[in-house]
Amino acid sequence: MIVRNFLDAEMKTGSSHKGIGNVHSVKLYDDSDFDTPLKFLYYMALPPGTSIGYHQHGNNEEVYVILEGTGQMTVNDAPRDVKPGDVLLNKPGWSHGLVNTSEAELRILVYEADLHSTKKD
Repeated sequence: MIVRNFLDAEMKTGSSHKGIGNVHSVKLYDDSDFDTPLKFLYYMALPPGTSIGYHQHGNNEEVYVILEGTGQMTVNDAPRDVKPGDVLLNKPGWSHGLVNTSEAELRILVYEADLHSTKKD
């Protein structure tokens, strides 16, 4: 069993995909931890007014899980308000970004899988 606690982890601060302001994040797992095509699992905290910049992935799928706070996720130029409990799937080739539009911190988990992984069973 491999256990990591995102509440106890040391967070890094910086820009995410050239977004607005600095966000806080910790990579809890990376591809070396997985035996599957999963690439990473991040815990992120976006202060009010900050963002994950609008960007596009190639052959990766990404899932965003909204834990706390509210914001606006834009996928393929279509904005949508997001709240705790929302789970958003970004398919390969889709463009997406996330902005914290509230006065509170927006906390999320982000998973990514590499569709061209060469990992063996």
